[in-house]
Amino acid sequence: MINSTFQQKFNNLNTTGIKATTTTEKGQSFERVQLPDKNRNYTLVDKKKVDFYVNQGEKALPQLDNILKNSKDEGEVTETLYIVDQMIDKGVKGVDKMYPTLSKYNDTKSPNVQTFLAGIYRKTKVPDAFGPLVKMLIQDSINPPKSPQAFDPTEEVGGAILSYLA
Repeated sequence: MINSTFQQKFNNLNTTGIKATTTTEKGQSFERVQLPDKNRNYTLVDKKKVDFYVNQGEKALPQLDNILKNSKDEGEVTETLYIVDQMIDKGVKGVDKMYPTLSKYNDTKSPNVQTFLAGIYRKTKVPDAFGPLVKMLIQDSINPPKSPQAFDPTEEVGGAILSYLA
């Protein structure tokens, strides 16, 4: 009885917008991503979760694509973009085919999402991403993200644009 009462309260917490500290995917439990804050200028991700997806290689791309299509949570999006970025570094093929989903975030104001998105575009050099990168750079130059920011999206976006031109 105690166990089911606890589970019911836990489920109620999750449905009222309070996030659990762990997420479960395909039978695996992972720590929830922690975005930078005033005391920490970097994102904390669960290395086990990153490895879980990276080790699956191209087979994991549809699930990551689905997360990006449906997520409205900045932390989850940032973490998923980080995982995709790590997959590119490991030589996983097919990330460029995710551009239609990645482009959903081209107009984001989140410096966290912009930074990782620009890094992915820099590495994949999908031709359709060049224009949105220029737009991001102009947008961030006219309306810079509020300081202090853990990431400087303008620097990453500018670097991505330069890699397209090189």
